[in-house]
Amino acid sequence: MSEILTILGALLILEGIPYFTSPKKAKEWALSVQDIPSGTLRIIGLVSMAMGLAFIYVKRFF
Repeated sequence: MSEILTILGALLILEGIPYFTSPKKAKEWALSVQDIPSGTLRIIGLVSMAMGLAFIYVKRFF
């Protein structure tokens, strides 16, 4: 359970960096996401999840 909380904490820190360092650019980026087709966003999400699983696999077994 502590590993999950550590990972969630690290994720929240990483997610917060753009909003803290340049909120104006973060808002512009958020608006530009609307222009990206849904299929492309799904592919980006799938690739991100696959990379996350690969990182976890490498950490656990190597």
